[in-house]
Amino acid sequence: MNEELFGQLEKLKQRDIEARGKLLEEGRLYEAYEQEMQNIHVENAEALNDIVSSHGWPGISKVGLEGCRTAWLIAQHAICTPELQRRFLYLLKEAAAAGDAPMKQVALLVDRIRFNEGKPQVYGTVLDWSDDGELSCELENPERVDVLRDEVGLSPYQTSLREHRKVVEAEGGKPPRDFQAYKQAQKQWAKNVGWQ
Repeated sequence: MNEELFGQLEKLKQRDIEARGKLLEEGRLYEAYEQEMQNIHVENAEALNDIVSSHGWPGISKVGLEGCRTAWLIAQHAICTPELQRRFLYLLKEAAAAGDAPMKQVALLVDRIRFNEGKPQVYGTVLDWSDDGELSCELENPERVDVLRDEVGLSPYQTSLREHRKVVEAEGGKPPRDFQAYKQAQKQWAKNVGWQ
């Protein structure tokens, strides 16, 4: 295992975790996508891009399963950099096809990108507030979602949905006060960074 590479990835993850924890503590995690968090996500995405340019995808063979999870987390949060997030998905798919990364990570990143693009999700892993104040998502194929989830090692959709809602509630997450303004800001952000 490449310990130096693992350490680089861990430092990036720690910055993300600390910023998230601070926003959660201040009650600002669920209100909007804070600039402070965006800056860290951009910097981390650029750092991961440097890593993959030099070493290829940090798969299990290079950094172990935990390091591979960390690389995926950074890629999953690279939402301010559409080109990089798409590149990471391509490299992650290659690694997973070779058995060097879990297919579950591919599924989660596929859904993240589809969500950012404003498209229905394949696996139903990225939840957002609906106009009735519930966390949910639009599915491409609701009838087959549990079959597709099972193929990549994800629990059934309804089970996951209940668990995710409990976590958000425990963290104090609440629906936006002004749903229309929330959706408009989300759409404008996606356009500004190049998703739509």
